[in-house]
Amino acid sequence: MTKVVLHQGKQKRIAGGHPWVYWGEIKEIIGDFNPGDIVEVVDFRDRFVGRGYINPASQITVRIMTRNSEEEINEEFFRKRIQGAWEYRQKVVRESNACRVIFGEADFLPALIVDKFGDYLSVQTLALGIDVHKETIFKLLQEIVQPKGMYERNDVSVRKLEGLPLITGFIGEPFDPKVVIKENGIQFVVDLEGGQKTGYFLDQRENRMALQGLVKGSRVLDCFCHTGTFSMYATKYGAKEVLGLDIAAPALEVARVNAQLNGYGDRCTFKECNSFDELRAMERAEEKFDVVILDPPAFTKSRKAIEGAIRGYKEINLRGMKLLPPGGYLITCSCSYHMHEDMFLDVILDAARDAGRQLRLVELRRQAKDHPMLLGYPESHYLKCVVLQVW
Repeated sequence: MTKVVLHQGKQKRIAGGHPWVYWGEIKEIIGDFNPGDIVEVVDFRDRFVGRGYINPASQITVRIMTRNSEEEINEEFFRKRIQGAWEYRQKVVRESNACRVIFGEADFLPALIVDKFGDYLSVQTLALGIDVHKETIFKLLQEIVQPKGMYERNDVSVRKLEGLPLITGFIGEPFDPKVVIKENGIQFVVDLEGGQKTGYFLDQRENRMALQGLVKGSRVLDCFCHTGTFSMYATKYGAKEVLGLDIAAPALEVARVNAQLNGYGDRCTFKECNSFDELRAMERAEEKFDVVILDPPAFTKSRKAIEGAIRGYKEINLRGMKLLPPGGYLITCSCSYHMHEDMFLDVILDAARDAGRQLRLVELRRQAKDHPMLLGYPESHYLKCVVLQVW
C-alpha cells in the first residue's frame, strides 16, 4: 500500500485524533496511487498513524478513516461504520422520525453526510475518496436503515474543489421529494430535492426545545426564520404571537405551510425582508418583543472573513437586545465554525455594552446529539446557541 510520510513535528495533531492531513504536512509519498485510493499514513519514524483516502487535488490531501492497522477499507468496513452510526442514533434521538444518520468525520466516515427524513434518506458524498465508494454506501444504507427511498444531494460547491461534478437525483425508484416529518409533536414539510443543504436543519432540534417555559404568553420575533422551525416551537410552547423574518420567499412559503399544518396559522405570521434592515426599522419604530430569536446562516466560512462576521453578529445582537424589555429573552445562534464559542460570547457581550444592557446566561447549548462532536476534530464543534436574559 502507498505510504504517506509526515514531516517531523506534524504528527501530533493527526495522531491525537484529527482526521485531516494537509499537503504541507507531508514529507513524501512512497508508491504509486490514483486519486481516491486508500493509503497508509505514517510518521517520520515509519510508525503507523492511520489509513484513509488520498486526493492531491484537495487542500486536505488525506482523510483518515481508521486508526487500526489491521482494518481494511472494504465493504465490511463500511457495513460496520454505518451500522454503528445507525445504532447510535437510535439511542440518542427521541420524539422524532428525522435525524442525521451519518455526520462525516465524527462518524469516522469522512465527507459522508446522510440525513433521514421520515422514511427517506438524503445523501451527500463530498470528497472524491468517499464518492468512489458511493454505490457500496447506497447498498448498505438500504440494507441497514431500510428507507423507502433515497435522494442524492451532491449539489454542494465543495465537490468542485475535489474535482467532482455537481449531481442531484433519485437513488433507485423516484418518490415525492416533499415529505412531512414529525419532531417533538410538530409536523414539518421537508423538500429533499430543493431544500437548503439536505433539506432541513436537524442540528437545532434540541435547542428549539429550550424555548419551553420562556415563551408562554409572549410576543416572539424569529429572525432568519427560514422554514419557521423556531417559530413553530415557540407557538407550540404557548407564544401568543410569533413574527418570522427571512429574505428567502420559497422558505417562507414552506414556513406558512408548516404553520397551517400544525394549526398555528392564527398566531404565526411571516415577512419577506432583510433581517438586518428590519431589525433597525423595528428599533426606530420602538417595537418591543418578549423573546427575540437570532438564527442566521453562517457569516463566515473562512478565517479571512472573521472580521466581517464579528461585525454582522454584533449588529444583529445589539439590535435584538434593543427590542427587548428588561427581563426579556434573547436566543442567539452561530453555525460558523471559525466563530469559536469564546469569541461569540465576547461579541455578544460587546453588543450588550453598546446597547447599554446587562446579560444573564440561562443556557449555553451546542448541536443536537445526532451531530456528535469528535474531541480531536474541532471542526465538528460548530453550532453555538446562547440563551440569555437581557436587563
